[in-house]
Amino acid sequence: MADYHYHVDTSEQRSRLNRLKPELLQSFGAFNTKVFEEGALSQKVKELIAVAAAHITRCPYCISGHTKRARQFGATDEEIAEAIFVAVAMNAGASIAHSSIAMKALE
Repeated sequence: MADYHYHVDTSEQRSRLNRLKPELLQSFGAFNTKVFEEGALSQKVKELIAVAAAHITRCPYCISGHTKRARQFGATDEEIAEAIFVAVAMNAGASIAHSSIAMKALE
């Protein structure tokens, strides 16, 4: 990942966050690990969901990491691309749904 607005190496900032609130970061880490374990959904499916969600939340670290993990769990390039287009559709749908707020404001 190129270092534009987001720094590639965030280990120093993460360490600071951990020093300030270690119990919260550890709780998040445990939860995050548990969520991505094999369950009713395969790890591949969970990672494809994460790829789509990462595009909606616009987190470059999550986009990169979950795309790599999706591939590790067997997702094809085509499946990853399709997950991204699901995110595109969800983002567009949200804009259409929220357009009612603007239309109401015009009344």
